[in-house]
Amino acid sequence: MRIGIIGAGQIGGTLTRRLTALGHDVSVANSRGPETLADLAAETGAKAVSVHEAARGQELVVVTIPERSIPELPANLFADAAETVVVDTGNYYPQRDGRIEEIESGTPESRWVERQLGRPVVKAFNNILAQHLMERGRPAGAPDRIALPVAGDDDRTKAVVMSLMDALGFDSVDASGLDESWRQQPGTPVYATDLDATGVRRALVEASPERPPEFRAS
Repeated sequence: MRIGIIGAGQIGGTLTRRLTALGHDVSVANSRGPETLADLAAETGAKAVSVHEAARGQELVVVTIPERSIPELPANLFADAAETVVVDTGNYYPQRDGRIEEIESGTPESRWVERQLGRPVVKAFNNILAQHLMERGRPAGAPDRIALPVAGDDDRTKAVVMSLMDALGFDSVDASGLDESWRQQPGTPVYATDLDATGVRRALVEASPERPPEFRAS
C-alpha cells in the first residue's frame, strides 16, 4: 500500500518503522522539511518528502501532529485525493495545544480535525503509547493481543484501517461514527490501557463525555 505519514514524532516515527517493515511504500513528512528526516529514511527505507508529497497519490495518509498544528497545514492539502483514506491519530492536550474553543465546548477532537482538513477522517492509533505500538503487536488469536478502537463515518475507510491494524498485530473494535470518537479521547477508560477487544467494547460504553480536569484548558 502507498502510505503517507504527516508528522514524524513518536507515533509517526513508529508507524514509519512498522509499516516499512511490513513492506508498504511509505512517504514521511514533517514541518521542518525532508532534509531533517534523512536518518529516519535511511533507517527504514521510507521516502522523506514534503507535506504536499506525503498527501499526494497515496492510498492512505496518517496525520499525526499536535492539534495546534492542524490549522497550519496547507489549504486544500487533500483536494486531489478524493479516494485517499485519512487517519487522524491526534489528541487534544490543552497544556501543549493551547485552548481550542470548539473542542472545549464538546466537539470531538477528530470532528474538529476533519473540519480543519475539509475532508472525512478516521480516528485511530490515538489511545496507544508509541512504545507499545512498536513492541506489543501479536499474532491473531494471541491471548495478550491488544485491541484498538476505530471511529469514523464510512465503513469502507474504517475497514482499510482495521486491516492495517491486524497486519500490525492488533485487534480492532468499531467505535461507531466520528461523533462518538470522544469515547477514545484522553482521560477515557480506553485511553492508554492496552485492553483486549472485550475490554475495549466495555470501556467505550463506560466512557463519560465530561472531559477530566487535567485534559481541559484552565
